[in-house]
Amino acid sequence: MVTVEDVRQLALTLPRTTEHFIHGRVKFRVKQIVYVSFSRDGSLMGFGFPKDERAALVESEPDKFQLPRESDLRFHWVVARMDALDLEEMTELVTDAWAMVVPKFLVREHFAELPDHE
Repeated sequence: MVTVEDVRQLALTLPRTTEHFIHGRVKFRVKQIVYVSFSRDGSLMGFGFPKDERAALVESEPDKFQLPRESDLRFHWVVARMDALDLEEMTELVTDAWAMVVPKFLVREHFAELPDHE
């Protein structure tokens, strides 16, 4: 099971990311754009995800993913149950959400710097 601390350790390595604690919830953002947010109890992780792909994601694994609350449907957002994620999947989801909110050159630079990047 993935924890908020696991996500924190990853997110804070991503360029321009800052952590915030707002209304009892941990959020990671770039400038004013939130790309990962947790429920107050840490059991759910919301993350940036393309709107046009989210229905397919939720339908593919409804025990793991869910649509955001109705007021957040206008955003590029999906919610995952933390106890259903493993470290590899969380890494992909968080990194992809971050990549949606930063300039593309920064994404290229970040991945070029990773030791296992080919």
